[in-house]
Amino acid sequence: MVLRSVSTSLPMPSIVRLSVYYRVPHKRVILSRKNILRRDGNKCQYCGKSDSMLTVDHVIPRTRGGEDTWENLVCACMRCNNKKGDRTPEEAGMHLLSIPRRPNHVAFIRHFVGRIDEKWKPYLFMK
Repeated sequence: MVLRSVSTSLPMPSIVRLSVYYRVPHKRVILSRKNILRRDGNKCQYCGKSDSMLTVDHVIPRTRGGEDTWENLVCACMRCNNKKGDRTPEEAGMHLLSIPRRPNHVAFIRHFVGRIDEKWKPYLFMK
């Protein structure tokens, strides 16, 4: 692509670097079922399967004071969710494949973009 003016044509840059930066508050990723599934890569956090019906599971059940937070919600297949039931993973003899955390908004941008241009990585703090 080319940017054109009346007298000049310039190639379209792949990234624009700012010479002056005004601090912008970080956006937070909204807690939703879709974003929980996206954070966990659409695979069960107990058995690792991604080919079955997936649900969202409370690591600490709500009946025991578990809340709807990034750190307490994980993606689980129906089989594992039913096996765990109203127990903690330790009580059910199950363990999580990864510790649930609040996702970084840059990781979510990366997911939407797909392939990252190598020239962008230093600016996205991804070296």
